[in-house]
Amino acid sequence: MGVIAGVIYHFTGGFASGSFYMPFKKIKSWAWESYWIIGGLFSWLIVPPLAAWLTIPGFSQIIGETEGATLSWVYTWGVLWGIGGLTYGLGVRYLGMSLGNSIVLGFCSAFGALLPAVYYNFSPQQGKVSFSDMLHTHWGQVVLAGVVLCLAGISICGYAGVLKERELPDADKKQSVSEFNLTKGLMVAVVSGVLSACFNYGIEAGKPMAYAAVQQGINPLYQNNVIYVVLLWGGLTTNFIWCFFLNRKNKTYRNYTDTRSPLAKNYLLAAAAGTTWFLQFFFYGMGESKLGNGASSWILHMACIILVSNLWGLALKEWKGVSRKTLVNFIAGLVCILASVLVVGYGNSLK
Repeated sequence: MGVIAGVIYHFTGGFASGSFYMPFKKIKSWAWESYWIIGGLFSWLIVPPLAAWLTIPGFSQIIGETEGATLSWVYTWGVLWGIGGLTYGLGVRYLGMSLGNSIVLGFCSAFGALLPAVYYNFSPQQGKVSFSDMLHTHWGQVVLAGVVLCLAGISICGYAGVLKERELPDADKKQSVSEFNLTKGLMVAVVSGVLSACFNYGIEAGKPMAYAAVQQGINPLYQNNVIYVVLLWGGLTTNFIWCFFLNRKNKTYRNYTDTRSPLAKNYLLAAAAGTTWFLQFFFYGMGESKLGNGASSWILHMACIILVSNLWGLALKEWKGVSRKTLVNFIAGLVCILASVLVVGYGNSLK
């Protein structure tokens, strides 16, 4: 039952992450940097401590008693992840929900799922699964097979995106993705995918805080919520600096007070997007506590996000007008990703 619950929690978090950009698409007359940072204030500054306060009484005391080195590492990984999150928004902006998420999260899946296990191979820690553990156990081999299957599915989805680029005229591509640009999108998507994996490293670095919460009698389902408070400060730092720079450069700081736009509606939509975004990691922490394996939790989470975002891509008609071959490749990639979720879940059940 624990594995099933873990998969359900990850799918719930994946649904939140795959859907959070939808309110942004309804915002009128605001520049990207304006609605991105307003949403980010809810994602990284307002909602995380609120969630921690509701689930971990005394979370601020845990943070205050944590070693400075641990807090520094968590914050630093958050800063690097923030760059990945920033470029993630640009990737979706230039490539659309389907292709953007597939490429960004493909790299994020590989780096986020496997590198912590490789690290623990060289620096063993009690209770942590190393890459050697995974290679030399049946359950670990099954999980790794699921990782490979997921990456194969992501590659197939990416290939379908390339076919779409070749087939559709610019007017049709921009009808579903107004700023479609394959070259720009691929560049930022690769950077985003690699650096977004730093979130998983930040969670690993902050585990002493999670363990302290559990030792105080907190439900293990919510142990990661105290980590998110510090980790997301780093993400806020990166995104705030960049969006502030763009606001000044493009003179878009007027967006926040310009009554010619639907201000109240825009703020509410940005807040909804930011809050929905945070829910992905709220449920990620719950799923990880059930599965007990950072590598498989990460790949499950990424796979669920890809599935949901691609379904949104279909709903938004991002694949309208493509050939049967392109659509078959896209669907085949989704099937591989869905199968990888089942394989990783099965591997964990063998543990």
